[in-house]
Amino acid sequence: MIANNDLNKQLPNELKSTFRELDVFKHLRKAGITKSVGFTCAYLFQLIFCLIFENKNWYQVLQSTKANDCPEKNAVYRFLNKSTFAWRRFLLFLSAHTIGKVTNLTSHDRPKVLIVDDSSYDRNRSKSVELLARCFDHASQKMRFYKGFRMLTLGWSDGATFIPVDFSLLSSKKSQINGISSKVDKRSSGYKRRVEALQTAPEQLPGMVKRAMNAGIDASYVLMDSWFTYQPLVKEIKEQGLEVIGMVKNLKQRYLVNGQRVSLKELYRFAKPTGGKKSILRSIHTTQANGVPIKVVFVRNRNKKSEWLAILSTDCTLSDQEIIRIYGIRWDIEVFFKTTKSLLKLQKEFQSRSYDGLISHTTIVFARYIILSWQNRCSTDERTLGGMFYELSDEVHDLDWAVALQQLIELLEDALKQSNKKVQKLIKSQVQHWIAGLPNYIRAYLPISVCES
Repeated sequence: MIANNDLNKQLPNELKSTFRELDVFKHLRKAGITKSVGFTCAYLFQLIFCLIFENKNWYQVLQSTKANDCPEKNAVYRFLNKSTFAWRRFLLFLSAHTIGKVTNLTSHDRPKVLIVDDSSYDRNRSKSVELLARCFDHASQKMRFYKGFRMLTLGWSDGATFIPVDFSLLSSKKSQINGISSKVDKRSSGYKRRVEALQTAPEQLPGMVKRAMNAGIDASYVLMDSWFTYQPLVKEIKEQGLEVIGMVKNLKQRYLVNGQRVSLKELYRFAKPTGGKKSILRSIHTTQANGVPIKVVFVRNRNKKSEWLAILSTDCTLSDQEIIRIYGIRWDIEVFFKTTKSLLKLQKEFQSRSYDGLISHTTIVFARYIILSWQNRCSTDERTLGGMFYELSDEVHDLDWAVALQQLIELLEDALKQSNKKVQKLIKSQVQHWIAGLPNYIRAYLPISVCES
């Protein structure tokens, strides 16, 4: 028997329609992720993409019976380590296209947000990984140091569906273990991402937000944790036309109240009690030291009820409850980090030493999450085909049964005229037999010609 080596039949049926609907391969070509010889990039991409659904890593695939039908190990690693592939553009194209589809299922009045956060990217057992650094995990309960990167991520959410938009694997200039490889072409997109990896998170965030907005992603707010709500960054995002909602710490930042520069603790004393919900303590309209008007809401700390937390909003028209509700959407990115690491094999599936390999594999993992998010939205959204059918049925006027019966008889008469005499005689006898058995009140609505015949 001849094996079927059609490269387009490698995807499961459950994913094939979604790939076609979201134009995944089209976005690969637009991002310049193509090859002139050998296995196509589309085939290698879907081969790596589907590993998680087979519950195998690449080593296990090469040891299985499918090894003869798969490309060699070097072909896959050459694909992942290619520095000229614009993986950021691919992720941006795919996320913007998916967000456009999700937005059609979302009410225009529902707030749509961009969420910024970072997470640890561990490579503790590595020594020779490019740009490897010694980082500190401030989010962990252990407050530990680790070898690896900080994965700065920008995502989009409407409160029901989260879509990753952009990311950067941050290294460190001070705690760097390995530097940039000298073999990388400085004109390539891979080298540009290496240079960005040595920047701080506040330096990169405005560019991430700007690229997302230029791609046509619909959002009104940027949500961030207390590690990012520095006043210069808040002002820069505000100047791009987006509002900022984020938690703030009691640092050296100052706020202007009645011409005085006060700290966050002093601002709490100036704020008036709300007198509403017990969780909302106080709120106040103030101005940052750099001139940005803000509203600060003080809420009770659930973990330690004797303390409070402060949430900042540059949109001063929102109510206290609405600011807290919108900020609660930020939790979607924490679920995203947990899912990609625990279920989608981020950090574990490929142990590449090249920085390009880390970027490409992380992008593929993010693409898996986008595909699954879209499938989940299609299967759980209330606006399904059944609901659309009932909405359409409500818009169509009820047709009177007498009119429908007369139209049915008229269609039957037109069909009889186009048939031969034997068929006409047979059908007429059957119709007369049917009419004779109808009640008198129904026969009264039939055409006179039919009743007489």
